[in-house]
Amino acid sequence: MEFEEYLKAKKIDAAAFKKGDVLRYQEWSGLFETMHPESFTAHKKFLINEIRRRYLLKED
Repeated sequence: MEFEEYLKAKKIDAAAFKKGDVLRYQEWSGLFETMHPESFTAHKKFLINEIRRRYLLKED
């Protein structure tokens, strides 16, 4: 799974996240490449919720 696919599954707008918080996006993207998605979710659970609130993916 790619990081952008993961963000979409978590209802996070990857483009807005990348533009709005470049450093955190790069950090998470690099970390995601080294971890299983479930481990990443467990590791960043509360931060993911914060990012989702800021960069909510608009449903079509």
